[in-house]
Amino acid sequence: MKEKLLALLLFSIGHALTWANVYGQFAWDFWKGKAVLAACIYAIPTSLLFWYGSKVCYESTGGAWGVRLLGFSASYFVFPFMTQIFLKESMFEPKTMVCILLSFLIIAVQMLWD
Repeated sequence: MKEKLLALLLFSIGHALTWANVYGQFAWDFWKGKAVLAACIYAIPTSLLFWYGSKVCYESTGGAWGVRLLGFSASYFVFPFMTQIFLKESMFEPKTMVCILLSFLIIAVQMLWD
């Protein structure tokens, strides 16, 4: 369980950096038109977070599907909150709330099913 929590943390930080890389141009004027700078700054740390998160998760779950599902679900753990905070777009839409709930269920299955 400790390893899965570490993987979830690494994936979540990776998704937060990915959000800043991709959506920062809409949230902060500084990033408008600076795609190459954003890619140079965020690419290596984001890649390392996902690489190590995948390594830890694979060793913990014994398969690629656990990595994929936990990594995917972590994105829905991060994206709605960052979008709400920085872009002021509500996550409280029926379709979005169902997707968030399903992601939490996927995380629970991946964490608790052994």
